[in-house]
Amino acid sequence: DLETGDQPLYEPGGGALVANGEIYNYVELRAELGANAFSTASDCEPPLVLYRRDGLDFTRSLRGMYAIAIHDPHAGRLVLARDPFGIKPLYYSETQLGFVFASEPGALIKAGLVTPKIRAGAIEELLQIQYVTGRETAFEGIFRVLPGETLVVAGGRIVDRRRDQALPDDPPENWSDAEAMDRLDAILTDSVMVHQRADVSYGMFLSGGIDSSALLALMARLNDRPVLAYTIGFAGAAVPDERAHARVVAQSLGAEHVEVEFSKEDFWQSLPRIAAIMDDPAADYAVLPTFKLAGRAAQDVKVILSGEGGDELFAGYGRYRSVMRPWWCGGRAMRWRGAMQGAGLLRAEYSNWRDGTAAREGIEARGGRTRLQVAQAVDCADWLPNDLLIKLDRCLMAHGVEGRTPLLDPRVAEFAYRLPDRLKVRGRTGKWLLRNWLAETLPVAKPFTRKRGFTVPVGEWISVEGARIGGLVAAQPGIVELCNPSAVESVFRSTGKRAAFASWMLLFYALWHDRHILGQICDGDAFDALDPARY
Repeated sequence: DLETGDQPLYEPGGGALVANGEIYNYVELRAELGANAFSTASDCEPPLVLYRRDGLDFTRSLRGMYAIAIHDPHAGRLVLARDPFGIKPLYYSETQLGFVFASEPGALIKAGLVTPKIRAGAIEELLQIQYVTGRETAFEGIFRVLPGETLVVAGGRIVDRRRDQALPDDPPENWSDAEAMDRLDAILTDSVMVHQRADVSYGMFLSGGIDSSALLALMARLNDRPVLAYTIGFAGAAVPDERAHARVVAQSLGAEHVEVEFSKEDFWQSLPRIAAIMDDPAADYAVLPTFKLAGRAAQDVKVILSGEGGDELFAGYGRYRSVMRPWWCGGRAMRWRGAMQGAGLLRAEYSNWRDGTAAREGIEARGGRTRLQVAQAVDCADWLPNDLLIKLDRCLMAHGVEGRTPLLDPRVAEFAYRLPDRLKVRGRTGKWLLRNWLAETLPVAKPFTRKRGFTVPVGEWISVEGARIGGLVAAQPGIVELCNPSAVESVFRSTGKRAAFASWMLLFYALWHDRHILGQICDGDAFDALDPARY
């Protein structure tokens, strides 16, 4: 932060605050609370002033991403709070030494406060759906502060919990197409404007898809200087390369476009470090290009704006269209089939891997919500914070860059979630309203062209080294505990989409287990990290 924002921050009543994040409406809050209430220029000071005024309701006035800890010595309590979408992570553990918390599980483990032990059932869930749901992490005894949750700790134990919801409970509004378009433009413009508030240089990630193209169009509208946009592609691979389309979009808006290439060599070399930073595991292969893109952006900027949240709030996923259909028309629940299900890889088929998702579906099916709204809410509760956002946060922070997500703003969410289903999905097309807005604002983005999806050629790269890497993965202690080694080696020699995805999941987990459970540190590539001589 600025020199005047060194933490902890203190207030006259004796309270002290440490925080990770950004309060975007700090300008408005300072005007409301009065300049005399502040002793620093930090955007993280308003929560401390609000706490003294509003008590545990202080988060209701905040617009931003944050993990906040406030120590109130007079009340004899510690207060932890996390933003409603869970953009910033926050973890805790109740130990014999007392209550401990951190922004990463690895901090608690490295400090010797918690022993790294895998929680029963967590890894089976990870291997089936690529992340771990709910409050409990993959580590026994380490928990997440849930998105939007405020915890009160006294005497070393949690004594109260309360939660701000990211999404409204209201049923869809019956806005007309024209009214919705006008509202969307105003709300997106406002969100991008406040997310650009920064004391340092900033840029954005441009995939060429709907969300990032919309973000670039708004940034170009609001900035006098060319926007710095970063795009990644894959060298010599069969998957679609978005660089050419992103280049056209960037040039049409006068952006300064930086193209980055991710190769097979990058894949094998970066895997151990990526597994190391993903201490709260998410086996999402999109972490690979995100990590390299973050490293390149760090050479120029300190803040990156990214389009996470667009698919969840405006309904872009194909699984949403499936959920909307009744079962007799081919409709099915989200994540109904696990990546390892029926593959013969696991020593024992863990039948409860979908329990966390099913429980969340029950919680979110309330009020007058449509099937589509329930599916969106389920994704916003678990998939978004425990996969997409943790991936973005870890990759950017590993390079000292702050990530901001203008589409995950309270005002955007309140509007987008309440859109009628017909303005989200029509036929086989999702994000209907956002696509229409982009077609008017930036026609060169071709928003109604069929989306090819962002794919990383992990299967292609693994298949080249399948026999070699398969044997190393099969022999890794964490894999031996869970899987049949011969079946593991076989799947690495197999072809097909399911085999490729299963191979990736096993490779990621083997490296994650090596680093976070066995405590091995490796400066080499994936082959070095999995060398049996190290165990």
